[in-house]
Amino acid sequence: MSAACNFDGCTVGETGTCALERDPATCEHRVGNIAPEAEPASGDAVPTSTIGAPVLERPTGMSSFPSSRTLDPEAISSLMASRYVTVVGILGDPESGKTACLASLYLLISNAELKGWKFADSRSLMAFEDIARGARDWNAGNPPEQMTVHTELSDDRRPGFLHVRLVRSEDGRIVDLALPDLPGEWTTDLVGTARADRFEFLKAAEAIWIVLDGRALANKERRQAIIARVGQLAGRLSTMFDGALPKLMLVVTHRDAGELPESVSTRLQAELAKREVAATVVPVAPFSDHDDQVKPGFGIDDLIAATTTSAMPPFEFWPPSDPVGSARSYIGYRRGR
Repeated sequence: MSAACNFDGCTVGETGTCALERDPATCEHRVGNIAPEAEPASGDAVPTSTIGAPVLERPTGMSSFPSSRTLDPEAISSLMASRYVTVVGILGDPESGKTACLASLYLLISNAELKGWKFADSRSLMAFEDIARGARDWNAGNPPEQMTVHTELSDDRRPGFLHVRLVRSEDGRIVDLALPDLPGEWTTDLVGTARADRFEFLKAAEAIWIVLDGRALANKERRQAIIARVGQLAGRLSTMFDGALPKLMLVVTHRDAGELPESVSTRLQAELAKREVAATVVPVAPFSDHDDQVKPGFGIDDLIAATTTSAMPPFEFWPPSDPVGSARSYIGYRRGR
């Protein structure tokens, strides 16, 4: 084969003679010549409707998995339309331990160590994994200085929610929780400037966590400022809800650094009482520097139990009563209640 012909064994470029005994000017193997187009048979006419159409049909696509990162309010609303969802509001200043509580909850669930509860489902596993990843990056067996990273949202006006479904071991009750992971600056702005446009979702919340740094409450120099801010935040919330607040919990972190004195708890309750607000104090230790005294995840199970337990007293649908002769008990039921 020569450079002038692509037919194997042809030397037309050197000898000028075609190996197939054809005219070199018209041979389709000659480099530079264009092979004549084959004319379609009379019965194989190409319809004009297929000109420009794709050569292959597009394969049938499978539905993609839903996003497993933080869910937007629309996704939570859609979930609430299909089942009962307990929405929780989580407020607190920066570095108070809000994200640490969520990371500790995820780690306890993933290791089947959340007392009284079993994991059932989650639509935001990757979001949980993102906030808990820092707690898994240890350097030569030494824990990191900070277990979680500072929360930052792509949209400064819309919260991102974490979803988890739990089953209570006691009675098999299924609970869906929608937990927002919010920057602490949102709470700071709410207290300082009453900016509440980003907290519209709280109107659907059944419980609100106000996360407080237990180490700051233990510091006598910082304690009064934090108590005063809790009262201001309660006042902002009371205004948002027109006085009808959902269940409120003061989540005091860093229980491993020491127990919250009873006097401090009393002062917190007294500060809330000035705004006619009541709250339950729940001490927790998402992570612990003293494992021998307080285990990591201390109090998280109590926090979930307090969140999912109704504050309404149980109602007896049909209380028993002794029959009375000639009395119209059915008609008179509840008349005196």
